[in-house]
Amino acid sequence: MAAPILVTGGTGTLGRLIVARLRDNGSRVRVLSRHQRKTADGVEHVLGDLSTGEGVQTAVEGAETIIHCAGSATGDADKAGSLVRGASRAGTAHVVYISVVGADRIPVTSRIDRAMFGYFASKRAAEQVIAESGVPFTTLRATQFFDLSLTVAKQLAKMPVIAAPRGFRFQPIDTDEVAARLVELALGQPAGVVPEMGGPRIYPMSDLIRGYLDVIRRNRPILAVPLPGKAAAAFRMGANLAPEHAVGRRTWETFLAERVAALQPEHS
Repeated sequence: MAAPILVTGGTGTLGRLIVARLRDNGSRVRVLSRHQRKTADGVEHVLGDLSTGEGVQTAVEGAETIIHCAGSATGDADKAGSLVRGASRAGTAHVVYISVVGADRIPVTSRIDRAMFGYFASKRAAEQVIAESGVPFTTLRATQFFDLSLTVAKQLAKMPVIAAPRGFRFQPIDTDEVAARLVELALGQPAGVVPEMGGPRIYPMSDLIRGYLDVIRRNRPILAVPLPGKAAAAFRMGANLAPEHAVGRRTWETFLAERVAALQPEHS
């Protein structure tokens, strides 16, 4: 019987798409979860917590490949450390990690930077832990997912006046396209840091928000506000973008039409 592929964060936005793709191509799939779940649809769930290390060794045993998607705004290095320590002891042959474009280019040094851009520093720290672990690895950096862009747009649309950071641009990408690439990498050989992956178009932040407002037929003034700090300056310079790797095919407009527009009530 083939060894299982372990997916951390396998119940999240990205992880569940990876699990579905692995299952559909006939791979044995194991998911590390902080909550007790029953095995279903051929997916094995193992109870464990990367933050504490509890259950991690059980989860990694026998898994030759791990796709590491579990993450948060802080603490990613500790979680990655817990995972690769277990993977090293288990003799895991390949850890695939999803990071973010700009993790290596956006400086997060001040308190303001950490408050607003700590996610990039957290991802970069996890990258380094994995790279230095001795476990063969592949790291893919992707731009912002459509799902996250939609969550931000929904929250901002509730405000009577929307404040958008001046000069910020984004290159959102379809989450399932990233899932497909991660599965492809997991089924291949360890490759270190591979070329970045970005969406097909770059948008000023105000355009992303306006696109959502148009779909929900709502009008809000958008005010461009300057942000201080080195990290914000790097954003304005495009450190979070990958224009030379605009490999995504699905656009923000298509995503909004399929995910949002279909749910809007018709005008009477």
